[in-house]
Amino acid sequence: MKPFMDEDFLLRTQTARRLYHDYAEGMPILDYHCHLSPEEIYENRRFENLTQIWLGGDHYKWRLMRAAGVEERYITGDAPDREKFQRYAQALSRAIGNPLYHWSHLELKRYFGFDGALTPQNAQEVWEACSRRLQAEDMRARALIEKSGVRLLCTTDDPADSLVYHQRLRAEGDFSVRVLPAWRPDRALNLEKPDYLDYLGQLGRAAGVEIDSYKALEEALLRRMDFFQAQGCRLSDHGLGCALYAPLSEEEVGAVFARRLAGRMATAREALGFKTSLLLFLGRQYAQRDWAMQLHYGCKRDNNRRMFAALGPDTGFDAIHDGAPASQLADLLDALCGEGKLPRTLVYSLNPNDDEAIDTVLGCFQEGPTVSKMQHGSAWWFNDQKRGMEKQLTSLANKGYLAGFVGMLTDSRSFLSYPRHEYFRRILCNLMGEWVENGEYPADFETLGQVVRDIAYNNAAAYFRFR
Repeated sequence: MKPFMDEDFLLRTQTARRLYHDYAEGMPILDYHCHLSPEEIYENRRFENLTQIWLGGDHYKWRLMRAAGVEERYITGDAPDREKFQRYAQALSRAIGNPLYHWSHLELKRYFGFDGALTPQNAQEVWEACSRRLQAEDMRARALIEKSGVRLLCTTDDPADSLVYHQRLRAEGDFSVRVLPAWRPDRALNLEKPDYLDYLGQLGRAAGVEIDSYKALEEALLRRMDFFQAQGCRLSDHGLGCALYAPLSEEEVGAVFARRLAGRMATAREALGFKTSLLLFLGRQYAQRDWAMQLHYGCKRDNNRRMFAALGPDTGFDAIHDGAPASQLADLLDALCGEGKLPRTLVYSLNPNDDEAIDTVLGCFQEGPTVSKMQHGSAWWFNDQKRGMEKQLTSLANKGYLAGFVGMLTDSRSFLSYPRHEYFRRILCNLMGEWVENGEYPADFETLGQVVRDIAYNNAAAYFRFR
């Protein structure tokens, strides 16, 4: 029996251990997609206890607690922080097979030096020790990022955002990690949302444009892209329900937008056509500006209407969506490619059944000189666990070019989430090690080691072209 989560955790072969410890382990991190708060980074937030830094805003943990029968007041409610932590410890102690068990214990080990297993019985001891540790200067937000080995991170920012904290961080100039904005224009596309007109007001004020037509919307977005680019943005991101392609003519999209401005809600067909048309417009701009484009889809959001009304979005009530047709993804990319305006693109689906289709569609649009211009993004959200990562990596290797992969992202609101990169690297090295030990690839460690280092960091640094 192997020890619990020792230094060879998840590394089943000698080759895997060598690849991880000699090549992957010491590589820095380029976190090209996360949800950390720029304000908390700038303010260098200090967290008082584990509940604040561990459970605040973490819908992964909230879902586990609900499934374990924990009442909502101990999750998002007004229960004391110490009691919330106790309930999480109780839920986690029985969460065999859940990646949270691994992530949580990696975080306790790497940041707090706790090598045991968290249980209801030792929760008080762990709470006290970790709360004391959190008072140290090297446990504030910026130090946590630095000690994690992060060189650069991209936050997720709305076009109407002032980016004031990015500006302050750059002006201050004493933080070793570059913090850049990433463009997330979902609210500009989602004209079916009840608050869409209110959002257009926010966007218009930020851009200095009265958005009274579709052309004015495009102008406002162009101005905000100029502003984001001046702040170092080189990366966009879109959260879509599905891959979509049902474009409208210029006259049709203008008419749909005009009716929405007049207060009429869009039909499903109109919303799909509007989103396609605006996404094509944005894609052309990304290509012109040499930005990369991320497409996250395959998620059905806010499924529990009662809890959505109580807590709002991103609180643990989203699920995998099964309606993500590869044909529409292919047509979207083809439309941009036909115009010579296809940007470097990363595609993620929340549905693991889409892996092979994504890899075959993306293979139709690869072109030099960029290595893996079209990227199958890392196993995302419900899939960033051992089996999901292995499935995504295997599909990419089978049907694409694993050596060109830009690797793991954090996709988290927590400053303690960086051990997810370690988790990913261990799984990657174990998978490659098995292929070598099975005689499927030679034991050429010069090549293997470089592939591991590239996936861990180098590919992302080259691909995203941060200057």
